[in-house]
Amino acid sequence: MNKHCYFCQENIQYIDFKNTEILKQFISSQAKILPPKRTGTCRRHQRILAQAIKRARFLGLLPFTKR
Repeated sequence: MNKHCYFCQENIQYIDFKNTEILKQFISSQAKILPPKRTGTCRRHQRILAQAIKRARFLGLLPFTKR
């Protein structure tokens, strides 16, 4: 993945938890949230991204784990 923040480049201010296609790019094959060192997201967007992934998991849109 590119080492520059995807959300800053695309000028995305709000990360929607219902947009699972974008969120899936930032979780590993074991459904863990990838660190910013691996994804290249900035600190601000990493916090927003983590919150969106957690909301999507709680609502059943994303899995908590892969079996």
